[in-house]
Amino acid sequence: MAVQIEVISDVVCPWCFIGKRRLERALARLREAPAAPAVSVAWLPFQLNPGLPQAGMDRTDYVRGKFGHGGPQIYARVVGVGQSVGIAFAFDAIARQPNTVAAHQLIALAGPAERQDEMVETLFRAYFLEGADLTQRVTLLALAQRAGIDPARAADCLDDPLQRQAVLDAEREGRELGVEGVPLFLFNRRLAVSGAHEPQVLLRAIEQAARDAAEVT
Repeated sequence: MAVQIEVISDVVCPWCFIGKRRLERALARLREAPAAPAVSVAWLPFQLNPGLPQAGMDRTDYVRGKFGHGGPQIYARVVGVGQSVGIAFAFDAIARQPNTVAAHQLIALAGPAERQDEMVETLFRAYFLEGADLTQRVTLLALAQRAGIDPARAADCLDDPLQRQAVLDAEREGRELGVEGVPLFLFNRRLAVSGAHEPQVLLRAIEQAARDAAEVT
């Protein structure tokens, strides 16, 4: 039976990037199994820092304010885990901590065009590997084009207050359902896994969701 995976995440969450890699590995293993269920993946918005202004803030000030003097130790652990899944985090390249609503608008735009994975991947790579400033409109438009999204459509999306409100509404709905941290993986809206778990954990959840769906039908 089909399994829909919804990933609630933020593009400035390093564990969400790690979670994406682990999900990819779980799906790769699933495809090797006989009679594997059909799986679709959708990405839903969350803001780690909903109070940030649209212009974001200086990254050094952000890290100091959030972690005090513990930032280097925290990020050293993330770097180590990232290396294990093929991510070369370049935290020193990040100069600005962004408000991510605009980035989520582009992710939502990419859904109907079936380019969501490409858009999410592009944003993760640009921010964590290249230090891209996701507060800059020109940067976001260039990243949308890199992900295969028409720049004119991307520009219209960023300019549309209804698109922005849709992201805020979707995030609020998640928080009202109890989402407090990301990544959070939802399987057919019946099973949830919170955190960037190893591929085998995600694989078991997919298989369980498929069995549950088969029992329902």
